[in-house]
Amino acid sequence: MSKQIKTVIADDQRLMREGLKTILELEDDILVMGTAANGREAVELCRKDKPDIVLMDIRMPEMDGVEATTQIVSENLAGAVIVVTTFDDDELIIKALKAGAKTYLLKDLPSEKLLSIIRSTYSGDIILQPEIAAKLVGRASAGAEPGHSSFGPEPTDNFTAREKDILALMADGLSNRDIAKKLFLSEGTVKNQVSVIYSKLGTSDRTQVVLMAIKQKLF
Repeated sequence: MSKQIKTVIADDQRLMREGLKTILELEDDILVMGTAANGREAVELCRKDKPDIVLMDIRMPEMDGVEATTQIVSENLAGAVIVVTTFDDDELIIKALKAGAKTYLLKDLPSEKLLSIIRSTYSGDIILQPEIAAKLVGRASAGAEPGHSSFGPEPTDNFTAREKDILALMADGLSNRDIAKKLFLSEGTVKNQVSVIYSKLGTSDRTQVVLMAIKQKLF
């Protein structure tokens, strides 16, 4: 068996915790290390088990998901934090991402998509849901000063047609593997192209890349 993805689930609703735990435990490559009912318990679990992935709710008693994420990221207690919540409030999304969450998911997404995102995040291939990206881009466009982006420097349109195709598929939430299948390329070729895109935009943050690409209408 390949290495299992060690995971912690933090949610104040018991039904949600148990539901997510059941879904994850059906997968051979995912190991649930424990569950937490609030952010404080999540931080304690991470200090104890050093999981690869934390599924983090936002609004919880004692310590919310933003504060817990901040502690986990600053102390390097887990490989990555994925926020999974019912709240699509712009402020919460921005706070969670600024706290260091790798991505922000809504709880109504299909279980197979959640599993795919967990695996992609574990392998370093960060995915942002298109609807979340669209909300953040709208917020950035409305709140930023002219010529300035809240999410990084403005890119210049020096992208090839292939790079724009890849950017569009990244914005659709596809992983490198799925992009390779869609464009009939090898996964290695896509990874190389993504690296070039990162270099041109001056960031290796996939979320920021998608936001800047959408805002600048690069595809």
